[in-house]
Order: sequence, then structure tokens, then C-alpha cells
Amino acid sequence: MKNPEERHYRIVCPLCGRRQEDDGLTLTCASDHEPALLHTEYREKEFRPRPEADGIFRYADWLPVVRSFPQAGRTVVFHSESLSAFLDMPGLRIAFNGYWPERGAFLETCTFKELEAYTVLGRLPEEPVALVVASAGNTAAAFASVCSRYAKPCLLIVPEGGRARLKLREPLHPAVRLVVMDGADYSDAIALSEAVAKLPGFLLEGGVRNVGRRDGLGTVMYAAMEEAGELPEYYFQAVGSAAGAIAVHEAAKRIQRAVPAEGDRPLPRLMLSQNASFAPLQQAWHSGRRALVPAERDRRAIESAYADELTNRFPPYAVHSGVHDVLTESRGDVLTVDKSSALAARQKVLDLESIDLEPAAAVATASLFAAVREGRVPRDASVLLNLTGGGRGRLARDHVLHQVEPDLRIAAGASLDDALERIRELFATDLCRQSATQANR
Repeated sequence: MKNPEERHYRIVCPLCGRRQEDDGLTLTCASDHEPALLHTEYREKEFRPRPEADGIFRYADWLPVVRSFPQAGRTVVFHSESLSAFLDMPGLRIAFNGYWPERGAFLETCTFKELEAYTVLGRLPEEPVALVVASAGNTAAAFASVCSRYAKPCLLIVPEGGRARLKLREPLHPAVRLVVMDGADYSDAIALSEAVAKLPGFLLEGGVRNVGRRDGLGTVMYAAMEEAGELPEYYFQAVGSAAGAIAVHEAAKRIQRAVPAEGDRPLPRLMLSQNASFAPLQQAWHSGRRALVPAERDRRAIESAYADELTNRFPPYAVHSGVHDVLTESRGDVLTVDKSSALAARQKVLDLESIDLEPAAAVATASLFAAVREGRVPRDASVLLNLTGGGRGRLARDHVLHQVEPDLRIAAGASLDDALERIRELFATDLCRQSATQANR
């Protein structure tokens, strides 16, 4: 492990201004004040991608990492002639995150969650601990793939509905374990992960609080800057927690400080989208209040949502530098999309580009279609549409995929003490212990 002073960045609290060296684990400010999302401050002040580096590590100077990983993927940004012609929008660019060989896209879990997996692991110290990751499915698939590839100990906790997304090209490494929660949702998985992380030998990944996760997702904007030579006027993305939207906003601000020509232009306007049946962020933003409107546990609303990966009941809305603040700074908005519109948008992209989209990407595309149709976005504007996932069907045609089976099932409402004991036993086996030791040598 490198000493803290060898890291090329510091952690900064945007609320109190406290600066500190990073140990690779810090999630919150040590000062006594209301919660705030920590930021990173890099030694390198200029935007200098490294063309010789693999994947997202071409942006390593602006990533909070002490190591990189070979064969990492990254976002592919391009101008879609067919989609631009369909919308009559010459300034439209696509940020594609998934598997699409003809476009040079090789994120094999088919979502941009892979970006955060690489940077979270690249930030960690070398202590032999198991990383605990709660997920609705896509994040778990990303960490399952990357942690297995590099033999990093990891515990994945997902609701049953998310297990179908865990289809990988290679079986899980023994150091990676999957716990499936029956009758549960994403928020239940988060609650259990936080309890597990209090046990010795486990480390909470931290979600949106982890600067590694956010800065990894922010590379979407760096890729767009490289391809277009300027920041877009509008940015479209479907959101659950909105960690990705917060991340690209932070990345855009970093580019503005580094590139003089961008300093005088407005920040990209965040145009975020959610399922019409379940939209806590849209309801909070349109209420005009900073406080998040409590989202009830309405299983019918969650189950009827087209993109269930967007059904986070406790997104970081009110926290300092969270969703409310980035929407305010960017003059953004939150839109909603019904299932029929999302399906129609998905089919249109398949017809025009011959690539399948994940549900969240279809929601984002449908929200762009609606915004253009309703005049919310000028047709001559520069727009970046983040297709956060795609190519799962194409991947299944090109490769044999392995469905990840759970190592342990836990029913929602089960005794927490019993659940923790069973998880402790899961990681106490000789095989897992040996794998963790080997992974951290």
C-alpha cells in the first residue's frame, strides 16, 4: 500500500472546507456538522488524458486511485447520425456504456457501474477485508465481474429481483460471495449491507458517499469532452440514487476550472429521468422543497416500474452537494417516463442502431424524445445522452454466460442477528479465507 502522502489528491469537505489525506476508506467528514458529500482535489490541474492507459485509467490523474487494472473498459462517446436525423438534432452525442464491439464498447456487465467498480477497487488500501456492496443488480454484476477477475474479496447483497442481471462470462471467484434477499427491495439490501459492514473484516463500499464511485462515473463527462472538445449544454440520464448525475456535474465543474474556454459557459443542464410509477426525486424537486418527500414502501409501484434499478427509496437528495444542489447549480430538471414510452424508445434505438438498451437507458432516451417534442430542449442544442447500459442481448449472442447462483438466501424480515451470523460463517470457510489472503498478497 502507498503511504497517504503518495496519493495525488486530497479529500475536501465542501461544507466546512476541511482538507485531509485519503486513506482509501474515508466516506464522511470528521467535523461535526450536517452530512455532506466529500469531493476530491487533484494535484494535476489540467485536463490531460493518458492515451496509452487502459480504459478509464486514461483519466488516472483525475481519479482517486493508487493502482490501475489492465483491460479496464470505458465510456464510448459518438455522434449517432441516425438518431440525430430522427430527432433533427445535429448536436446530439451518445455516451454508450455497455457491450457493443463495433463501437469499441467492451463493458461486459453492460452498464456504467463497471466504471465505479474499477475506481472503488483502485482507491482501496491493501488490508485483507471483504468489500460489502448493496445493489439492485447492475452494481452487483459490475463488482462481481471486476472483483472476480482480480481476486478481490467482496460480499454482494441484492434483492431477488436483481439476480437475473448477474450473468457473467466467467464463474465467480471463490473470494466473491452473493447473498440474495427474498421478498426485499434495494433499500433492504442497503440496510443489511450497513449492518454487515460493522462486523470485523468487512468494509462498506459506501455508495454515493464514496469519492471513488462518483469520480469513476464522472469519466463519462471526460470522455464526452475528449470526443466533442467542449461540454454539452444538456445532459440526459435516468437516475435512481443519481450518483452518476452528481458525478458528471462534479466532473463538468472540474473541466470548467481546467479549460479556459469552458470557464465562461454555463454548466451542462442536468435533465434526469425516472419511472412515472415511482419517482421520489421528481416529486421532491417539483415540490420546491429541499427535503426529500418520504417514499412509502409501495410494492405495487416498485413492481410496476419499467426500470426497477431506478427504484431507490432513499436517494441523496437533501444532503449537501447532493441531488438538490446539483440540479440547482445546473438549472436542471427531473422528468418521468411511463413504460410504454420507454419501450417505444428502446425499440427505436434498436431499429436505428441495432443495439439493445437496458431499461434505465430506455427511460433516459424516452425522456429526451419527450423533451424535444415538448420544446424543453432546442433542436440546435448540444446534448449528451448517457445510455447507462446496453448490449446485454448482443453479449449473450457473442458469449456463453453463467448465471450467478446465491451462496446464501435471507428472507426479508428475518432476524438480523441470525442473518449476520450466517454471513459471518459464509466468509469463515477455509476456501474463502484462503482466497482473501491470496488476493491481498
